[in-house]
Amino acid sequence: MSALVVMLGREGPAAETRLAECRAVAERLGGGLDLQFVNADQPVEQIVEQCRNALVIFPGGVRVLTPEVVAKLPNLRLIQTFSAGTDSLDIAALEDLGVAVANNGGANAVAVAEHAIALMIAVYRKLDVQIDSVKAGTWMAGVAGDRTEFHTLVDKRVGIVGLGRIGSRVAKRLAGWECELVYHDIVDLDEEHVRATGARRVPFDELLSTSDIVTLHVPLDRKTRHMLSDREFAMMKPTAILINTCRGPVVNETALIRALRSGEIFAAGLDVTEVEPVPPDSPLPTMPNVIVTPHLATRAVESEWNAAENAVTNAVRIARGEEPLWVVAPVD
Repeated sequence: MSALVVMLGREGPAAETRLAECRAVAERLGGGLDLQFVNADQPVEQIVEQCRNALVIFPGGVRVLTPEVVAKLPNLRLIQTFSAGTDSLDIAALEDLGVAVANNGGANAVAVAEHAIALMIAVYRKLDVQIDSVKAGTWMAGVAGDRTEFHTLVDKRVGIVGLGRIGSRVAKRLAGWECELVYHDIVDLDEEHVRATGARRVPFDELLSTSDIVTLHVPLDRKTRHMLSDREFAMMKPTAILINTCRGPVVNETALIRALRSGEIFAAGLDVTEVEPVPPDSPLPTMPNVIVTPHLATRAVESEWNAAENAVTNAVRIARGEEPLWVVAPVD
């Protein structure tokens, strides 16, 4: 008998493509899965009925799987996200119900790492201003700023906060850019993992006060929410730039705006904000020392392929009675 695996989502071409990719992986792996799509826009009662026998659910970016709903799904063993972030799920409560939560196992790590570096370069060279100037027909006349505001990455100290799947890839890619790489992580990482990155561990406050670029690669949880606020910005160099491609609430946005306006830090490159989409009254998108992209750092077809592969692999493991990979533990 096949194990029921449900992909929750909103109907449309994107969901159809993802479902087809997951089914192709399932067929190749031969895991005996019955992979079905369930429309997340239905009433909760209908969703529960259609998911009642599911062994694994892929939430597909929708926030339906509250502990109250999951308690009505007696066969559920795993919620497998396509994303790196799992902050929309109450992991501790789900664990109490016997349901594990797993992230995508670094499926989009390369895309996010590349995007973080692209933001570093874009901010340092004011690429947004240059592109806008050409499109406006003003060529280089529309590119403002003293020459000291334009930089290369050579000899810059890049402080990586979180040296996991994404942060480690940022470090490895910057190793050839003649940067100095330092990192901070609350986890004691494997020595070989750290050695391969070329980064040196330093205390968090030292990283903030000495880095030319601070780039954030941590999950959003109780401990990391607003980990950068007024105190932290006051420690940073006035020439420093902040890169955030993880989760918006890791940064106190009000404090960030103050720091940018006062010159406590020089600039920021953001793929995420505290509220998304950015509210119309937010000054961030129009500030001259800020570049904002619309939370699409993961947007690469390779990320989608990897996510399907990892999600279905974990579903097959559950169907075979094995432990899943990439399980996210509750924060104490």
